[in-house]
Amino acid sequence: MQTFNRPSDYIDAAREMATAGRPTLARLLAEEAADRSPNPQDKARILAEFPGHSLRQED
Repeated sequence: MQTFNRPSDYIDAAREMATAGRPTLARLLAEEAADRSPNPQDKARILAEFPGHSLRQED
């Protein structure tokens, strides 16, 4: 069972989903990884690896 404690956990899962042909889930996981990354440069790099518009439905 995979745990999600660090941004890298979300990035790994995002890459797995991208490889599995699930780009929407990959983008959502990448957005979560970016949110959990304290470094703005890391955030930008993560989102650049999984391009697209935000898929979140915020309240």
